[in-house]
Amino acid sequence: MAGHAGSHVRAGAGKLRDRMDRFFVVTGGPGSGKSTLLTALAEKGLPHMPEAGRAVIRDEVAAGGTALPWDDRDAFAERMLTHDLSSYEEARTKEGVLFFDRGIPDIIGYRILCGLDIPGDLSRAAEGNRYNQHVFIAPPWAEIYAKDAERKQDWDEAVATHDVMARVYRGLGYHLVPLPLASPDERAAFVHHWIAKLQA
Repeated sequence: MAGHAGSHVRAGAGKLRDRMDRFFVVTGGPGSGKSTLLTALAEKGLPHMPEAGRAVIRDEVAAGGTALPWDDRDAFAERMLTHDLSSYEEARTKEGVLFFDRGIPDIIGYRILCGLDIPGDLSRAAEGNRYNQHVFIAPPWAEIYAKDAERKQDWDEAVATHDVMARVYRGLGYHLVPLPLASPDERAAFVHHWIAKLQA
């Protein structure tokens, strides 16, 4: 069933013509199954742009840099914005429905969590580079939460991250669509259903 839905979404992608209509963000706290869902969607032919945070961490660690969340959070946030703006521009050259593993507004949420100010260039980037008004958000899910080499937040931080991201996206005028606490395939089917409704 999910495979059929994926084909339907690909075939109808032309109905989501503007980039803000066909760009879908998946956000939420760390360890909530967000990236696993995006992998499941990619297997059905629905690609995504990678998360800025993980990409920046990998690059900085490999280069021996300090723009890391456990070293220089301000520099880390700036690097994420550069990455996300580049990803957005790259996405504009692609066709059809495209997912984003977090969006530019997530950087605002990150800075709020860190007690950092919100610079004007970030606010302008979030307002000027829009996504579909429906943003998928993964709720905190204790049963699947786990730390890894790039995810060092504890459970309380994960919950706080979800809450801040929800507040930021709502503040920017987006409508949040909570993902069900379900398997990756079931979540993928849920997302397919939503996009099919938007194309109808």
